[in-house]
Amino acid sequence: MACHILHPVFKGLKLGYPTKVQGSSTLLLTDCAPNAQMVKFTFPARDNMPRVAMPEVEVTWYDGGLMPMRPVGLPAGKSLNVDGGGVIFHGTKDTLICGCYGVSPYLLSGRVPNAPKVLREVTTSHEMDWVRACKEDASDQVETASPFSEAGPFNEMVAMRVLAVRLQGLNQELHWDGNKMEFTNITPDATIRTVIRDGFTIKDGHPSFNKTVTDPVNAREFAAEMISHTYCDGWKLPDMPR
Repeated sequence: MACHILHPVFKGLKLGYPTKVQGSSTLLLTDCAPNAQMVKFTFPARDNMPRVAMPEVEVTWYDGGLMPMRPVGLPAGKSLNVDGGGVIFHGTKDTLICGCYGVSPYLLSGRVPNAPKVLREVTTSHEMDWVRACKEDASDQVETASPFSEAGPFNEMVAMRVLAVRLQGLNQELHWDGNKMEFTNITPDATIRTVIRDGFTIKDGHPSFNKTVTDPVNAREFAAEMISHTYCDGWKLPDMPR
């Protein structure tokens, strides 16, 4: 869902590679995702826009039913979840909230700014907008609302959540070099273990865990394999155009 919910954040704040990331989750098993997780990204300063400064910014993701603390001024009883998700932009002068796909935006102050529409509105679905662009001739093609040049880097940001959560056992903030596609502060001898089975039982009303965990593996090698996976014989991703 992050590909749908975080798109207004990535596009509106002109984000690129994060420089720092850290994750936390419910019990994490080797073969499946956790029930819920929280991931904090830190992005470097970007070029200022004409009327908006773009300093270093933090983006925090919640899922699995976890919700951020309610911002001051949000009416009691009003849900932060709008059409499948929600985004809160904390500004210096106001707070902007919108739903999944950026729908139904509003300011907590109640102001309704006369903001110009600068993007083409997709009146179908994003899937059919992509189909339309595929069928149009290149000479007069209208670009999709999320072309590969944008969707590729954006998906790298989204996938970073997986790395942050899978490496949470290192108990540290991770520093990321996006151009080299590697973490720069994992020590050569750092190791990580993951849970294979939780061994959860209840006996006489008392819950307990008897976890089965993997042997320690080198954290750098573990991260490198997740970043660029070694596929089974006969399988590989095609070379991407440069």
